[in-house]
Amino acid sequence: MAERTAKKTTGSQGPRVRVTLRRSPIGTPEGHRLVLRGLGLRHIRQTVIRPDTPQVQGMIRKVGYLLEVGRP
Repeated sequence: MAERTAKKTTGSQGPRVRVTLRRSPIGTPEGHRLVLRGLGLRHIRQTVIRPDTPQVQGMIRKVGYLLEVGRP
């Protein structure tokens, strides 16, 4: 039987984007709070690094008024 090995991409991981939660989601629609949770943001001033994909860009556009976005 052939063994399966997982390839690790230690080199180039493609373009990334740095996302920081700047405003409180209190009082925002539930869907916007779920998008923030999907991005991995839970606390004000928390920063995460995400891949720069169309899916992540759409999430950022939806709640952009709560975020600060930049390059890592």
